Amino acid sequence: MAAAQVTADALDPSNSSKKTLKLENTEKRDTLIAEEKRYQQKWAQDGVFQADAPSVKDFPFGSISSADMRERYPKFFGTMAYPYMNGTLHVGHSFSVSKIEFAAGVARMQGRRVLYPQGYHCTGMPIKACADKLVREIEMFGKNFERCPETAIVNGEQEPSESPAPTQEQTKADVTKFSAKKTKAAAKSVKLKYQFQIMLAVGIPLEDIHKFSNPAHWLQFFPPLCKRDLTNLGCRIDWRRSFVTTDANPYYDSFVRWQMNRLKELGKIKFGKRYTVYSPKDGQPCLDHDRSEGEGVTVQEYTAMKLQVKEWSSSASSKLSGCLPDDAKVYFVPATLRPETMYGQTCCFVGPKIRYGIFKVEEHNFYFLSERAARNMAFQSTFPKWGEFSKVLELDGSEVVGTLVSAPLSVHKQGVRILPMESVKATKGTGVVTSVPSDSPDDYATTMDLAKKAEYYGIQKDWVDLDILPIIQTPSYGDLTAKHLVETLKINSPKDAKPLAEAKDLAYKEGFYKGTMLIGDFKGQPVTDAKPKVRKQLIDSGDAFEYAEPDGFVLSRSGDDCVAAHLDQWYLNYGTYENGGDGAWHKQLIEYLNDKNGLHTYSTEAKNAFEQTLSWLSQWACARSYGLGSKLPWDQQFLVESLSDSTVYMSYYTIAHLLHEDIFGKEMGPAQVRPEQMTDEVWDFVFTRTKDIKCDIPKSSLVLMQREFEYWYPLDLRTSGKDLIQNHLSFFLYIHLALFPQEVWPRSVRVNGHLLLNGEKMSKSTGNFLTLSDATEKFGADATRVALADAGDGMDDANFDESVANSVILRLFELRKWCEDMIKDAKFISNENEYLELQGSGKVKNLDVVQRKGAKVFWDELFENELNGLARETQTAYEETMYKTALKIGFYDLTSARDFYREATKAAGIGMHHDLTKYYLELQALLLTPIAPHWAEYMWLDVLKKSETIQAAKFPNVPGKKPNLTAAREYVRSTSSSITSAEGSQQKKQAKGKQTMFDPRKDKKVTIFTAQNYPAWQDKCIDLVREAFNGMTLDVKLVSQKLEKSETKRAMPFVQGLKKRLEGGENHEDVFERRLPFDEVQVLKEMAPGLRQTLMKCKVVEIVNVEEGGKKGTTIGGSGQGVKEGDSRRDLPQAAAGAMPGSPSFHFENL
Repeated sequence: MAAAQVTADALDPSNSSKKTLKLENTEKRDTLIAEEKRYQQKWAQDGVFQADAPSVKDFPFGSISSADMRERYPKFFGTMAYPYMNGTLHVGHSFSVSKIEFAAGVARMQGRRVLYPQGYHCTGMPIKACADKLVREIEMFGKNFERCPETAIVNGEQEPSESPAPTQEQTKADVTKFSAKKTKAAAKSVKLKYQFQIMLAVGIPLEDIHKFSNPAHWLQFFPPLCKRDLTNLGCRIDWRRSFVTTDANPYYDSFVRWQMNRLKELGKIKFGKRYTVYSPKDGQPCLDHDRSEGEGVTVQEYTAMKLQVKEWSSSASSKLSGCLPDDAKVYFVPATLRPETMYGQTCCFVGPKIRYGIFKVEEHNFYFLSERAARNMAFQSTFPKWGEFSKVLELDGSEVVGTLVSAPLSVHKQGVRILPMESVKATKGTGVVTSVPSDSPDDYATTMDLAKKAEYYGIQKDWVDLDILPIIQTPSYGDLTAKHLVETLKINSPKDAKPLAEAKDLAYKEGFYKGTMLIGDFKGQPVTDAKPKVRKQLIDSGDAFEYAEPDGFVLSRSGDDCVAAHLDQWYLNYGTYENGGDGAWHKQLIEYLNDKNGLHTYSTEAKNAFEQTLSWLSQWACARSYGLGSKLPWDQQFLVESLSDSTVYMSYYTIAHLLHEDIFGKEMGPAQVRPEQMTDEVWDFVFTRTKDIKCDIPKSSLVLMQREFEYWYPLDLRTSGKDLIQNHLSFFLYIHLALFPQEVWPRSVRVNGHLLLNGEKMSKSTGNFLTLSDATEKFGADATRVALADAGDGMDDANFDESVANSVILRLFELRKWCEDMIKDAKFISNENEYLELQGSGKVKNLDVVQRKGAKVFWDELFENELNGLARETQTAYEETMYKTALKIGFYDLTSARDFYREATKAAGIGMHHDLTKYYLELQALLLTPIAPHWAEYMWLDVLKKSETIQAAKFPNVPGKKPNLTAAREYVRSTSSSITSAEGSQQKKQAKGKQTMFDPRKDKKVTIFTAQNYPAWQDKCIDLVREAFNGMTLDVKLVSQKLEKSETKRAMPFVQGLKKRLEGGENHEDVFERRLPFDEVQVLKEMAPGLRQTLMKCKVVEIVNVEEGGKKGTTIGGSGQGVKEGDSRRDLPQAAAGAMPGSPSFHFENL
């Protein structure tokens, strides 16, 4: 058992997260988790997340339209792409989960009935392939793999010892290569060669691994773990509606068969020969979910040219002697995407270091190309026997340089030479490239280089020095596109890869979309029309044939390097007319995507990604012969492909709980319907495709099922990672449009980016990996959820930062403690004197709990207004699915608002108002409910003593912000910040030994200067702004253009301030008349006591109204000894002259 033990030691699941944050001192976290578990159990017991359509008792069947019913009882139905059941969920899965989970929470708080179900995807190859590997490994090594030798899985090299994982107090250590920790100094690296090792790595005990050789065990084992992990996260899932896919659930199997039958009847499923990515080892198409590498790679079709050898090079001739028949015809076979340019061939390139083969096609016909290309052709009926390609001889590319070949359509009828090209790849095309230097920048650059350095490359200059013939006329680049672009982009060498790639792209687009043929049978025709005609002409004449290959490397889950095969197969006819698809279907989807009342994608980037995918997505094989799944109804030797049985299962969620009690459909549900009773006709009736049905199912059950579907459909939100746009999400849209009427087509799709962990790609091998189970165990549910919300909202890759999750634990705990104290220890007062008395008595340790009752004052009004504004902004962010923004406003900004209010009222010596304190507590709980529901529930039930779960609460209906109070709040913030920053600046200077304007450590006075009148230069600005304002927005650029350059520097900040006020909701005339929306003097008087407390050793705050000229003024208020309203002030400091209405200045001086 040596190998198994070494693997177990090296691949201990804990090692996969060894580079992640390690927590210490977890008492606060444990306290929060305990409450989370309590509420999760309570929610489950009470069925809080179980949602049903309005009953037929409420609305008798047929008495109300589904649209009217949804209007009476608004609903939300959202789903995410169900996870594959070959492992447990990690935080990457959780990121997609969080988007639908937060959306469900928001919908509940909008007063809607919410359905968020979760199924388990088991269809396809992965489970079956892994199980089959285990079968073979058990045969080889025994039930517990005891006969597997250590030498089979250990690399011998030594690895550097590893640095420890970061703790809470440490910065993140560098990630080193994962290895088995053999000794302190060094270790042996373990290869993941066998499936049993992978099972060990995911935490399966060695003695249990043999059970997974049965595919059915996977379906029994992993779904409960998925449910456990999502429940521990606090997800609002209706678990009654869960199911596994494949024929393991006969109800779902019936649903898939209905779907495929109807699609075939509609003509959406076709049968015929087409190219597909194929695994020779598995003997079937290898589609996205069957791949361990290469998801999203499609088939690229080429025109394979046949360039017959006229004269071999001397090196090749001597090597070929006796290997081929005397009358053998050998063809170099370049693959081209541009057959219309073949008139301009001047040579043919090979990679001098590539090893090529000569392969027998027929008795006297042979092809010269790469082995990879020959392997592809073997599955395209190019060679006599399927899957076989007979290699006669191998030659290096350098050995055939100088060979003379005929080039079909080329004006150079005497033939062209085989020449070297260093950039030719054996992994692209056939490894042979025909050269058209008139229109290919790569070819032009290479031929110029070869001509200059003929001796260096070992060729004769006349081989390459052939006339370059104009083939295509373009409006931008003339008739020699390649030459123009190479010279314009200053490309000096074939090694200038980046500009050559740019030039290639420009040349192809210009030539194809705007070019006109200058030569050949299709002279004068647009290239778009001529291209397919030239291709057909070449193939019909025998000078070319069709060739295809995967447009990238594809590795099947069985470990096979896949090819492109030309097969008879069942396929869904996606795509445009141009790429052979159902063009009308494609057009219908594009129109729905672009309809303003159609599919909502939440971002232009997502919409563009769909459009791009739909432009190339074409026919998709929907059947396979290996794996798990449902049998194709009309051809049961095949199974329905895993992405094709997963397109409209959201509709199955609507009735799953009525059909079966368990995920396998072994126990009938409330509808008391057997699987065999769910015929295609019954599914049609349930999904409102037909109005009547004759069957042996009781009408009450039929009506019950149809009611669930007609109420919950259409799907309101589908969430997924952005990588699924290229397959699943596009299929999901296509099939919905085919099977359902437009009124129940999906309403929106929200895609997210991939998730980084601590700023780096997640990887088990580097130890930077985190399962969902580990995350909730480490941080708790709410802290994990907050970190997921904080990770990001767009399509760019997001980042789960463990330091955020860790810091949130403390923040949530401390806020919870503060809220508890505010309710439990509250001491009520009615006036300022009572507050000051308690403040000075020392009897109250936490002055926050001293809360005022009675009339509200200035600071109360500011706080209440700010809370209302933040509540509205948070709800808007939630509605736009911008959860990071909602978190910032509804949690961090709300806390900051409370902190400001608390400090302001404490400094003013009045304390917080009890009503507003309670209002804040309620708002904070409500606004955090979508993201941190457990914390919010504790606040709601345990602290505020509400009678019903917060999961049933609604967003608060708060009044809008009052512009005068909002402006006053901004004034307070900016003025306070300016004064405290000025003091801080002097403190820093003093600390560095520099001269200061006053000694900040000594008693001091601050004088605040305010003015009643604006300076004259602002009058012109006001006039210009009045002209440029359209009633809603201000065109700042227009104002800027009309200002004198000498005035711009001081005028533009003033103009920007006017813009903010005008567009922020203030009365326009108040702004133009330069009337402040608040009483500046009164606000300063309210601020004075607080400033005295805030500033160090500040004994006096005086407010002076400055007269015209800035030299004299009158004291109008303040705080501290000696301040008398009405006192005249002369010889004011220079700062006084800078005061303007709404923009005070100030001056410090020591007493």
